[in-house]
Amino acid sequence: MPSPLVSHVGFLSPGSYPDDDPAGGLERTLRLFELGESLGFDSAWVRQRHLEPGISAAAVFLAAASQRTRHIQLGTAVIPIGYESPYRLAEDLATVDVLSRGRLNVGLSAGTPPHAELLAPLVFDGDWRSNDFSHARVQRLADNLRGHYLGASDSLIDIPGGRIRPRLQPYAKGLVERLWYGGGSLRSVEWAGRNGFNLLMGNVTTGEGTDDFFEAQTRQLETYRAASARPRIALGRVIVPTDSADGTTRRRYADYAASRHARTLAPNGPRRTLYAADLVGPSDQILERLAADPVLAGVGEFRLELPYAFAQHDYEQILTDFIQRIAPELGWARTAIAA
Repeated sequence: MPSPLVSHVGFLSPGSYPDDDPAGGLERTLRLFELGESLGFDSAWVRQRHLEPGISAAAVFLAAASQRTRHIQLGTAVIPIGYESPYRLAEDLATVDVLSRGRLNVGLSAGTPPHAELLAPLVFDGDWRSNDFSHARVQRLADNLRGHYLGASDSLIDIPGGRIRPRLQPYAKGLVERLWYGGGSLRSVEWAGRNGFNLLMGNVTTGEGTDDFFEAQTRQLETYRAASARPRIALGRVIVPTDSADGTTRRRYADYAASRHARTLAPNGPRRTLYAADLVGPSDQILERLAADPVLAGVGEFRLELPYAFAQHDYEQILTDFIQRIAPELGWARTAIAA
């Protein structure tokens, strides 16, 4: 088994819904967060996707989740910063963190955002191709969350309640320390470490000088640790335990894994994208495969990534089997919550 170093387990939900029932789908994801908290998961995360029937505004969704849960940490994995105003997004995220009483974790990514040819003309004025989509945009968001006052030391603004020194409101103390970067290359993980961001690693990465997924990700892990003064890493893997599933469901899970296997055999596309194989099967077999994962041995936080397009009862079964049968074997123990 892997060394018993995993002290934190979370899960990542795709947050998808039928195109004709967004309210029902979002409600089911909220209920999944409630279930995750009751099972003892330490954190629950959502993806942010534009132009898809899923969560397009992670901050708004997590504001709702903050009122449906009490203890579980809430996260975004990840928000593509390209479409966002670093100041306005900082206001939204700070508001969610205050509403959740300091439970928010923010995952971010830089670069030209997805579907730019379609979406960017609707977001930006003028020629969007001249916009800065670099890591600097992520750094601006972080700087906005630090709570620094704006202007000179004697700068004041008039508000209905009097005169105050201006700064971003609300100020969410500690949120800047819970910013994560979704790194998938040596350059991005080095930048994240050097600039004080926590690191999210997942089931997809870039093959730089290797066709082996685990070798590529191990190099990234080493690069991040060398660059970071206080490294904090969370690792994600797609895991589908079958222990309490019925026979029909197990066959469907196996078909799902088989349909995605070919992409794991070689680098994909011009960016040489590498995929880790999905871990599907009985918990004892999944644990054997996790024991051979060299990246897991070097991290203390683990994130179960739920597949797309599964039914609600599938997600409930997967979360339950994982937390009961797999997480404890990784060294995890449920945190006692004060009444």
